[in-house]
Amino acid sequence: MKDAAETAVTTRREDAVEPVSGAQARSAKTTTPPRVVIVGAGFGGLHAARALGDAPVQVTVIDRNNYHLFQPLLYQVATASLSPADITAPIRHVLRKQKNTEVLMGEVTGVDVQQQHVLMGDQAIPYDYLILATGARDSYFGHNEWARFAPGLKSIQEATKLRSQILRAFEQAEEEPDEEKRQTLLTFVLIGAGPTGVEMAGAIAGLAHQTLKGEFHRIDPADARIILVEALPRILLAFPEGLARKAKQALNHMGVEVRTHSPVEDVTDEGVIIGGKLLPAQTVIWTAGVAASPAGAWLGVETDRAGRVFVSSDVSIPGHPDVFVIGDTAHFEQDGKPLPGVAPVAIQQGKYVAQVIADRVAGKEVSKPFHYFDKGNMATIGRLHGIVSIGKLQFAGVLAWFLWLVLHLYFLIGFRNRLIVMLLWFWNYTTLQPGARLITADRT
Repeated sequence: MKDAAETAVTTRREDAVEPVSGAQARSAKTTTPPRVVIVGAGFGGLHAARALGDAPVQVTVIDRNNYHLFQPLLYQVATASLSPADITAPIRHVLRKQKNTEVLMGEVTGVDVQQQHVLMGDQAIPYDYLILATGARDSYFGHNEWARFAPGLKSIQEATKLRSQILRAFEQAEEEPDEEKRQTLLTFVLIGAGPTGVEMAGAIAGLAHQTLKGEFHRIDPADARIILVEALPRILLAFPEGLARKAKQALNHMGVEVRTHSPVEDVTDEGVIIGGKLLPAQTVIWTAGVAASPAGAWLGVETDRAGRVFVSSDVSIPGHPDVFVIGDTAHFEQDGKPLPGVAPVAIQQGKYVAQVIADRVAGKEVSKPFHYFDKGNMATIGRLHGIVSIGKLQFAGVLAWFLWLVLHLYFLIGFRNRLIVMLLWFWNYTTLQPGARLITADRT
């Protein structure tokens, strides 16, 4: 990393004519505003960038993609309700009005905290303040070989591939003369019964029992088995037990088999092994644990078992007050336990860090630590049923489902996305005919 930093290539800053270190950048801050580098344009990174739009700083946003992804709705892309463009927004378009902000598309490979550089291969980007908002990835609990047979749902590429796999399973079953093989094709197993697993199971059930009804001649799509597997005693551990019980009842009503106390022992190309027995399945989807990005390794600091970086009360890393880690990559404890890896946490941390940086640049003393305001949890189970937990307020049913729709529309970036998704949801839920049923991925 040091060699890369010493031979740093200049970035696209108009005022930079030769490589400079973070220390040199600070010494020249009388003429050049402090540079804030944000790695990751997810919920936390993008909200931090937007909050710095009027601050006297120069902002550089780096992301491996050129778009912001609304990850909570990936399952609707995977189940053909929405198209990828409906839940994404070009980063440059979102930040186009911010004169102090530039966007770089590239892969970050490391951080040199001593020289204050973000490393992108042989390129080194100097910073005065660094915000790492690099998100999370799937964790297979030491069984990475399962990823080949049980893909996760963290990217547009994974969602579109899963969509093709799910739809192709019905097409192949239509042509399969062997009853046993046909049933294997029509068996969908989801490992992990958190919100993603529950919402995905309900969406596949809706696809099989409603959307595809009457479209095949040799099979009945409603014969599909959707099995939600959970190692713990109950589903939706982050929700109150009463709401989790109602969610399970709703899933059962939709034809989803829920298996708790069922840790997975192995995943192969034939299916899933639970309790020493093979559950034959053509499609297995991983909706269980997650691990943090490699940001902890980049920084060389202490992390928890999931790879999340331990941060201070102002979300900076100990010993480096100019480096902040937010969102899924941060281990921030409040009321004796770490905050969950959900979008509201990342959004609030992004806005908070932006304010901390703006105050420091203005010479103000920052004393107020970060505090997360929990606005509650919610999930949707298929069509017209949801669960909501906001403090002591807990309810389920159509009203909860409607509130889930409104809140997700509100958090979508861009007026165009909100309008299109609203219209598509109205069409999908009234006609039961989503229009994104495309098989586009190559056969595997």
